[in-house]
Amino acid sequence: MSPERPAPPVTGSARTAPRTAVAVLLALGALAYTTWTLEAFLPTGLSPLRTYVSELAAEDQPYGTFFRTLDLAAGVLVCAGAVGGLLWLRPRAGTRGCGLLAAGGWAGVVVFGAATAADSRLPLSCAPTADAACAARERAGAVPLTHAAHAVSSSVAVAGALVGMVLLAVLVRRYGSPDEARTDRLLRTLVGVELVATVWTLAAVAAFDAGHGTWGLGVAQRVQLLTIAVWLVVVAWLVRAGRRRA
Repeated sequence: MSPERPAPPVTGSARTAPRTAVAVLLALGALAYTTWTLEAFLPTGLSPLRTYVSELAAEDQPYGTFFRTLDLAAGVLVCAGAVGGLLWLRPRAGTRGCGLLAAGGWAGVVVFGAATAADSRLPLSCAPTADAACAARERAGAVPLTHAAHAVSSSVAVAGALVGMVLLAVLVRRYGSPDEARTDRLLRTLVGVELVATVWTLAAVAAFDAGHGTWGLGVAQRVQLLTIAVWLVVVAWLVRAGRRRA
């Protein structure tokens, strides 16, 4: 019997392939997640100052199918990228705290992606901030259950994104290399903007539900979603560069 041959060494391309896959999935997911910005060029009839972004994808809107499809793609791509990060990318720092931060951060992004995909399958039937009759039906409970389910899935998506943003920012701050100081500041800035935008969005939703106007609801939510997309791009760049500890 011939002696066993030693296993071939792991090549550089084999080591970087998982990082590249995760980075590409996250970047493509971020791109799909920002396609609502096409409202600037499409005659949607909805004001970006006062309407929910999800109203673009409502069943009675002219481009509803288009936006729902892209939301589904965004959720699937981000979820797949985050699952890859959870399974393939191991922290270099050999501490339990580092591993927990990485796992928790990626898990938050998985939840965000899955909830975003679910969101696209639970569309609003109409646009309550732009249609008084729709708003009245919503307050009277005369709309499909997807309205309530959509609110839940949207809340879960934002909560997952916040968990991922906070934990991965802490991970980079605690265990990142010295040359990641600038990225650390950027991540913390994005977390701060996201928190402010989320509080603003919640206050605006409460004001609208109470009949006190929208309080710039559209602006607040668009800042919220754009911040998440920018954060995903930053994380994708860090993963591809091989400098993140996850």
